[in-house]
Amino acid sequence: MIVLKNLSKTYKTKYSSLVALNDIALTIEKGEFVSIVGRSGCGKTTLLNIIGLIDTFDEGEYFFDGVDVKTLKKNELAHFRGKNIGFVFQSFHLLPELNCMENVGIALGYAKIKKRERERRARELLALVGMAENEKQYPNQLSGGQQQRIAIARAIAHDPSVVLADEPTGNLDYQNGLDVMALLQKLKDNGTTVVMVTHDVEFSRRADRILTMKDGIFQK
Repeated sequence: MIVLKNLSKTYKTKYSSLVALNDIALTIEKGEFVSIVGRSGCGKTTLLNIIGLIDTFDEGEYFFDGVDVKTLKKNELAHFRGKNIGFVFQSFHLLPELNCMENVGIALGYAKIKKRERERRARELLALVGMAENEKQYPNQLSGGQQQRIAIARAIAHDPSVVLADEPTGNLDYQNGLDVMALLQKLKDNGTTVVMVTHDVEFSRRADRILTMKDGIFQK
């Protein structure tokens, strides 16, 4: 599903440069749940952003399900990302003026899916994440764990083949963290590839494979 070859990334300023990733090689199989751990600043979020086609890389190759992402033009890249990748963030990023059903369905609106079908799909996803009774509530009426459930439902609204989760339990208490991990496991069991960045060693162990980063490289 995801193949990175000799991938490097350096952030440069007028006075200095910082190597974020150094000659990374990585293969993630379809349907695999991979956890990436490491201290802050080790490069794990940069790697996730590159996999998610949000950030670019300086050297190397990246193939997503056989497609060389370097061959995609800017508009093609945006369409490819929107079709294939779902994102879950630590801070939820829900729109406060929209209720739960509207937040889940917003990506489907961008895809010009009709309102009735959008609402049907949103209700289906809310049920999947245990939030069927909260469809009319707004983000400020929900707990952190509930907001993250909505964010996960939104991330999979367009049925992506890969879900990228950046510290998805970072703002949650332990029990809500367990609930979120159970949802990510459910996605994996349904055939979705899941890549998660986390500081939490216990939660990282719930993945099929743990990768540890330090100073822009994987430790062996």
